[in-house]
Amino acid sequence: MSSLSLAVRDSNTMLRRNLLHARRYPSLTLNLLLTPIVLLLLFVYVFGDVMSAGMEGGGGADRSAYIAYVVPGILMMTIGGTVVGTAVSVSNDMTEGIIARFRTMAIHRGSVLIGHVAGSVLQCIASVVLVGAVAVAIGFRSTNATALEWLAALGLLALVALALTWIAVGMGMISPNAEAASNNALPLVVLPLISSAFVPVEAMPGWFQPIAEYQPFTPAIETLRGLLLGTEIGYNGWLAVAWCLALSALGYTWSKSTFNRDPK
Repeated sequence: MSSLSLAVRDSNTMLRRNLLHARRYPSLTLNLLLTPIVLLLLFVYVFGDVMSAGMEGGGGADRSAYIAYVVPGILMMTIGGTVVGTAVSVSNDMTEGIIARFRTMAIHRGSVLIGHVAGSVLQCIASVVLVGAVAVAIGFRSTNATALEWLAALGLLALVALALTWIAVGMGMISPNAEAASNNALPLVVLPLISSAFVPVEAMPGWFQPIAEYQPFTPAIETLRGLLLGTEIGYNGWLAVAWCLALSALGYTWSKSTFNRDPK
């Protein structure tokens, strides 16, 4: 069997293993999935009128307009929350001895990481679809988005999921236990809260605007918002792709070097 065939076979096996774990232990996935849904309902039904009136400069409240604004940010937050489970899963593998056993087996070394990454990306997409279904149920509608723009939006979500998953894998590998992995991955949940997910950057205090603007989630959210709602994307599309590629490369290098390091 060629090296490529071996890598594909073993990666597929590891993918099935991780998906089986997610199915057998759904509590973590459900807890992470409930957070963006609760935030969506909270910001729409509790804060929606006030937030929309404030964004319109004191004009009339328009909850439907705020639903359209907030959903792209919630979808990005869903990805950030889902990959926390990946960090926990990787940490469990590292600390419970299964990685040490894999090292002694005749399997492709990279398949272990590839299985985690592929499984996480699939879970992210499934979570985004579920949260998106809730958003549609409460009134979200994409305006004037073509089939190509929908495809580009899905591709962007998958690219963000891939980038954040590689970072989460690295965080999980350096964590001594599952609790530490969850804490290390917490910035992936917090960063969307201080982005343009809920209010425009220009509506924030002047000293805070650079924090919200110069981070990976804001250009990704603005790009997704533009694709789904027809708003101006500008340079945010290129910035979002650049952030994703940079984070993917960083996470891949970090994870690979940590995994290949001889255990103490």
